[in-house]
Amino acid sequence: MTLSLFFHSASCFFFLLFSMHLFLAKQGNKLLNYLLAILLFSKFGQVFISLLIHSEQQQLFPNLYQFFTPFWYISPACFYLYTTSFIHENSRLSKVQWLHLVPAVFAIVHVFPWGQNTTTNWSSVAIQIEGKKQLFITESTGLFSAAFYYLGKPALTIIYLILTWYVVLKSKIFHTDQNCPRKKWLLFFLMVGTFFQLISFLPLLFWNMSQPDISRSFMLMSGVVFLSIMIFIFHHPKLLYGYLFVSVSLDTVIPVRKETAEAKINEELEIEREEKVKTAKPETIQLKKISLLPDQLLQYSNAMREVMDIEKPYLMEDFQIIDLAGKLNIPVHHCSFILNNLVGKNFREWINEYRIQFFMDQYPIKAERMKIGSIARECGFKSTATFYNAFKKETGLMPTVYFAQKKVS
Repeated sequence: MTLSLFFHSASCFFFLLFSMHLFLAKQGNKLLNYLLAILLFSKFGQVFISLLIHSEQQQLFPNLYQFFTPFWYISPACFYLYTTSFIHENSRLSKVQWLHLVPAVFAIVHVFPWGQNTTTNWSSVAIQIEGKKQLFITESTGLFSAAFYYLGKPALTIIYLILTWYVVLKSKIFHTDQNCPRKKWLLFFLMVGTFFQLISFLPLLFWNMSQPDISRSFMLMSGVVFLSIMIFIFHHPKLLYGYLFVSVSLDTVIPVRKETAEAKINEELEIEREEKVKTAKPETIQLKKISLLPDQLLQYSNAMREVMDIEKPYLMEDFQIIDLAGKLNIPVHHCSFILNNLVGKNFREWINEYRIQFFMDQYPIKAERMKIGSIARECGFKSTATFYNAFKKETGLMPTVYFAQKKVS
């Protein structure tokens, strides 16, 4: 039981930490921040109520239970709205989408102290929650009957869960690149959210969750899952710092002047290496040329193109020539020599050519629901400015002009 309380306390702390940060964050998409904050705060409320019951703080339990009830009614809708807004990159809710918040209004009416002498058996409520039946409270806790909770809340959870996955499958996001941070985060969010919603229906299979063996197994499973989630998040900084902690959208357009110092240094080093190859003395290049047989040159060149065509590593914005050499297990200067002497381009120009071609394939498909900058970042560009420069260098035109002319022709 001590281990279970530790996991519950740790999860309670993190749920509150992330939810408060997202509520107060000034960066990123505020709509997504608020929706995710409500979800986390709702989960915090569930865990906190369980901690109160196990610590026998019965005097605080009724008021806090009533306080968190509206959040529990709004969380299924927030799960759906967050997913749809994330996919379509919405920054505000439409008038129709505001109707999804109506269940929370009814919940507020339900728990509001109207002055009537309601006799809620809070001891029975606490016992049922301790038995892990938080979705199926059979005691009336407010203005409406008990059916408002044990029928209404499970129905909302199932309906919005189905609607969410319907929107996701319809959007075909599973067919996008595996290395896209947006896709990784959305899939992680969906898997975790779906798990926690479905696990709340576990009492339907084991109704007497108060039995020691079942209760202990349930707590252990919850703790292991929570620990696994936290380890996964902390080992994926783009998820932690991109969507939870600093809430900066990794797909927003970031001007060049705001790029990190590390990114600038890497770019400058790459340019410097390429310039050294260009300005190298003829004798040096000749020596490298002699060390490679014609068959080797052709083999390396074909291998480089094969990696780019099949694995598409250019979709990773931090992909460097040293990474390409590592994949092929050949020296970096051999890759650079082949690009400069056989292809006629430096590594940056060569990789941007692939990215531009990929952008041209994706833009007609995603133009209606995504901005140019977001599509460009999915294609591997670090910033919109870099993309525009590369596109104009490759085609001689800006993207909007290029596609407008292509559409006319």
